[in-house]
Amino acid sequence: MITNSMYKFVLLIVLAAFIGCSSSDEPNKQKETAAQNKSEPSRSAGYVKQASFTDFDGSSVPISKFQGKVVMIDFWETWCKPCIASFPTLEKLQKEYSENFVVLAVTPGFTDTQQDAQTFASNHDYSFTYLMDANNLHQKLGVRGIPYKVFVDPEGNLIKESRGSYGPKEDYKQIKKIIEKHKKS
Repeated sequence: MITNSMYKFVLLIVLAAFIGCSSSDEPNKQKETAAQNKSEPSRSAGYVKQASFTDFDGSSVPISKFQGKVVMIDFWETWCKPCIASFPTLEKLQKEYSENFVVLAVTPGFTDTQQDAQTFASNHDYSFTYLMDANNLHQKLGVRGIPYKVFVDPEGNLIKESRGSYGPKEDYKQIKKIIEKHKKS
C-alpha cells in the first residue's frame, strides 16, 4: 500500500524528470551572447572561454584544445531520451564537418556517474569526445535541464546557448547554420 507521502514523493520525482529532460518543437530557453547583444556583457562567455572538463582517464581537457573548430558542448545524461535521440544528428554533422566541428558530450553529473557515461560510450558507436563536467560549468551557466547545448566559435568565443530540441531535422538545420556561419574557411 502506498502512503500519501510516498505517492507525493513519486509524483515529485516524475515531475522533476519530466521538467529536467524536456524536448519540444522550440527550445525552452535561448540566451543571446555578448557578441550578439553588445549592450549587455555576458558572464557566461567568460566561463565558457576558460572551461575545462575531465576525460574518463581523469585528465583535464580545456576547451582551448579544440581551438580552430566550432565546438558544441552538449550537456546530456544517459536517462535523457531527447539527449540520446539527438545523438545520430550530432554524429552526422560531426562527420560532415570533421575539419570544422566537434561535439563534446559532457555529463554534468545530475544523476549519472562517470561509470554510467563510460558504459554508454563503450556501448554506442558515436565519435564524440566524452567528458565529465568536473569543474561545474553547467552550474556557472545556470543549466537547469537537458539537453543543453553551448556553441563556441573557433576562437573560443561563446556563440549561443540553448535548451531543448527542435527535433532531428530542425536540429540539423539549426546546427548546420551555426557551423557554416562560424567555421574557418
